[in-house]
Amino acid sequence: MNVQEFESQYRDAMTETLNELQTAVLLLAQVQRKISQIGSSVQSLSQSVEEYITNQTPD
Repeated sequence: MNVQEFESQYRDAMTETLNELQTAVLLLAQVQRKISQIGSSVQSLSQSVEEYITNQTPD
């Protein structure tokens, strides 16, 4: 293998690796957004349950 072939293989491998890293970062952003949405849903459900329990408690 000569220097040009080595350079070409290196660049191809580096490009592929950086593309994979970019994909992983984008997927991480999606997961973080989904976790945030789920957290908001849990908070909303908890608030609804608390309100229901409060309204069911006799004074």
